[in-house]
Amino acid sequence: MTAQGLLWVLGAFLLALGLLIVIHELGHYVAARLCNVKVLRFSVGFGRPLWMRRFGRDGTEWALAAFPLGGYVKMLDEREGDVPEHELPRAFNRQSVGRRSLIVVAGPLANLLLAVLLYWFLFMSGVEEPRPVFAAPPAGTLAAEAKVGAGETARAVSGTPVNTWTELRWELLQRVLDREVVVLETIDARGHIAVYRLEAGRLDSAALDVDVMQALGLHLLRPDLPAILGAVQAGTPAAGAGLQPGDRIQGINGRAVASWHELVRGIREFGDNPGANLIELEVLRGEQALLVRLAPEMVEERGGQRVPRIGIAVRDDPELRKNALVTVRYGVGDSLQRALMQTWEVSVLSLRMIGRMLTGELSVKNISGPVTIADYAGQSARLGADHYLRFLALISISLGVLNLLPIPVLDGGHLMYYLAEVIKGGPLSERVMEIGQQIGFALLFMLMALAFYNDIVRLLS
Repeated sequence: MTAQGLLWVLGAFLLALGLLIVIHELGHYVAARLCNVKVLRFSVGFGRPLWMRRFGRDGTEWALAAFPLGGYVKMLDEREGDVPEHELPRAFNRQSVGRRSLIVVAGPLANLLLAVLLYWFLFMSGVEEPRPVFAAPPAGTLAAEAKVGAGETARAVSGTPVNTWTELRWELLQRVLDREVVVLETIDARGHIAVYRLEAGRLDSAALDVDVMQALGLHLLRPDLPAILGAVQAGTPAAGAGLQPGDRIQGINGRAVASWHELVRGIREFGDNPGANLIELEVLRGEQALLVRLAPEMVEERGGQRVPRIGIAVRDDPELRKNALVTVRYGVGDSLQRALMQTWEVSVLSLRMIGRMLTGELSVKNISGPVTIADYAGQSARLGADHYLRFLALISISLGVLNLLPIPVLDGGHLMYYLAEVIKGGPLSERVMEIGQQIGFALLFMLMALAFYNDIVRLLS
């Protein structure tokens, strides 16, 4: 990855991380203020503060700390220091179980609310997505056995209508996790409707660790763009060789080129030939035929693989784009309803996948750490604002759900303590809570270690 690419990924990741942490801690902060609990510090990050200012009637410290993977809201509490008598009513530990629970749950709820707002905005503004049109399924897959045809467009999954590739993937993922028989309804270019049954229960757990569409054998039909240059990046081999936007590539290394896909494949093959020095391109510029020779630069991709690049981009074809993409947009009320439903369904699916991992039905390889999340942040940001906002919504839901798990040190662990307090009729002993904290830290450490391990494996594989 180039230095510019690395900065792009880090910037997108830090923006997402900072926003989600601030929203989460603001939930705790606002709930504490509503319950008249004094907030001593609002910190984004842990450890030594790099920046700190005091604001407000209570002189709350607003801090930016050195370790960015988290944050906290520190409230007045007798368990953490002496509290002046006149401020005892504002101490957190003096609040009722209901108020303490509200303050604790407000953080995760703020993350879920952010996801609702983001989805609401996306549904109202409109999202351009691929139409669910299938390429020919690979031999041996469930889709090939069912004889799903190339060029057919998905209409519904088990009775639920789908309009985009994303909606199709979402409906299939839920049914594959339930090991249901997937009933796929399609329509072809002549208007003929077909119904296929995919026996999702036959997929083993290893198949579910990859993309669900790949496991089923369903692939998106990509438009066959002509090999015409739309852009030539400055300072690249293509620019140095004199290639220009509008040039049509007709051949590469003596082999005819009919599409952009064939051109890309030909450039890729340069990296598989250690003895090759130059790529020879047959170019048509207007009526003039040219022969261009250039040496690609080898660029390191994710995982350390080096691939050839010459610095060109395909020319956009509005007609092909129109046929391949669809814009999904809804009204204000319908968008809000869909946003609430989407947030609820993603939250439930997250819990179900956690449950499947605990029972061994899904591999713990599905757990991602900050490196993978940073990579996804960079990729989504490059694809456009709508993709980045969708990524933010998904990560915000994941953060909210994770914090509600009944693990000590997380918000859900505190809620578990308060439930035990209600059942017991009094607060738990400090010794019990101390043991719980130690267990919680150990579980959290193991989870983070596993996430980092998965990140490293993904980078090397």
